Amino acid sequence: FQNEINEVPFFDVQLPYELALKIFQYLGKAELGRCAQVSRTWKVLAEDQVLWYRLCQEEGYLVDLSISDHSCWKLALKNCRARERTLKYNWKNRIGAVSQLRYELGKILCDVHSCEGVVIAGYTSGEVRLWDTRTWDYTAPTLEAVHDPGHAGPRPHVCFVRINSSLAVAAHEDGTISIWNVLLGQEPIHHYQHNQRVQALALGAEGAAVATASGFEVRVETPSDRGLWQTTATFEIQKLVNFLNLVPDVAGSPVAVAAAEDIVYLLKAEGPGKILHSVYGQPVTCLDVSAHEAAFGIKTFGWLLNEPNQILLYNLETNQCLTKVGNSIGDFTCVNLHASPPHMLVAGNKDRRVRVFDVRRSEAVCSLYAHQLGVSAVQMDDWKIVSGGEEGLLCVWDQRMGTKLWEMHARHPVRHVWFNSHSLITAHIPEDKNPRGSSSTDDDLAVHRKYRGIIYCYEFSVEQLAGDSVLPICRSSYAEVTGYNYNIGLAVPYDSI
Repeated sequence: FQNEINEVPFFDVQLPYELALKIFQYLGKAELGRCAQVSRTWKVLAEDQVLWYRLCQEEGYLVDLSISDHSCWKLALKNCRARERTLKYNWKNRIGAVSQLRYELGKILCDVHSCEGVVIAGYTSGEVRLWDTRTWDYTAPTLEAVHDPGHAGPRPHVCFVRINSSLAVAAHEDGTISIWNVLLGQEPIHHYQHNQRVQALALGAEGAAVATASGFEVRVETPSDRGLWQTTATFEIQKLVNFLNLVPDVAGSPVAVAAAEDIVYLLKAEGPGKILHSVYGQPVTCLDVSAHEAAFGIKTFGWLLNEPNQILLYNLETNQCLTKVGNSIGDFTCVNLHASPPHMLVAGNKDRRVRVFDVRRSEAVCSLYAHQLGVSAVQMDDWKIVSGGEEGLLCVWDQRMGTKLWEMHARHPVRHVWFNSHSLITAHIPEDKNPRGSSSTDDDLAVHRKYRGIIYCYEFSVEQLAGDSVLPICRSSYAEVTGYNYNIGLAVPYDSI
């Protein structure tokens, strides 16, 4: 019937179908629904696939699909919105599955990073493990690192790990940097050596660029057009680097931002490093970088300068300070700019509070009293905040209401938090890498499980059944007379009804 419509009645005129379709493109979902009730011709026009495909793309659903991939885009948009509502409900009520990514060889967790559900972890044994939490039957393959074959004794600890959509990088205590392609295999595609311990490691969010800081040197490695890795740039820094980030979405040579004590550098491959910010006696306590801006916390001495601790936001194109936010007595320990909504950033502080700032107003939108020993990791989206503390507490907040939705606790500090619409990954990393029982001189070579650290993966998707991640005894409906028939004398409630 739609193909037979040549003219569409618009009040007292007749318009061609293509022209009427262009007029309907300015309408939203509610207006299209009202227009569909006018007449049969308008109903066909209001349910045209082009209109609903455009609405689906504008709301951010199924952006990678073409218009021919679905026969009914109105139904596809309805299903996407229903799934989003269900996921939001599951997040708020902690409905879903939780699993532990634990490495059971008696070594301690050193560093964790994740990208879109793929988790990389480094251990004191020198091994690097990889999990893909997007598949339910995931395993933990070992990424083989390159070491000196003549080196006797245990392998050096892993101090930093990073991962993006195509590469995985690990830095060891002896200054060795190993780079893997996560799509090709477990053998490294490139490695290089620093003479001293690596103090900071950065991997671009996309593409292939690795930056490392060792001693007073920052080194940037990238592959050539033929795939051969080479040193793109080397920078000499006046002080030891504490934080290092690569600016995402940069065309051409990579750009790095490094914080060395009280100096912040902007490092571009085509020229010498520029000093972005420098105030003597005000060390940088945290750093995060987005495509066009850099946010970092500075520690001041209020009793000397009459100025509290702040977060500075710099424009990386003009090298100018855009705004100062914070005014806190405690030190800012973590800041998240790249994953926050536009014009927003979230930061954690030693004064136990999580603060959300609107950089256009230079003031805190909300302040949440969170963690007894200070905030160690934080991330937010348009409606929720996830924060981790030094005491091992993980909190999920409703940003608009300013209330805590739920919390989870583990023994060790939360050092990594990452989430998307349906999953959450947290890492509890121990401070003490050599507890009793971990050295070769002790009788017990295996570290007790409580000292090792742990990675949690939470899945809130409606397709994932929560019961698949727990033991059968725990997911029993208790409809049976007997809960279980183990040959051990345990007594728990509901064994007999």
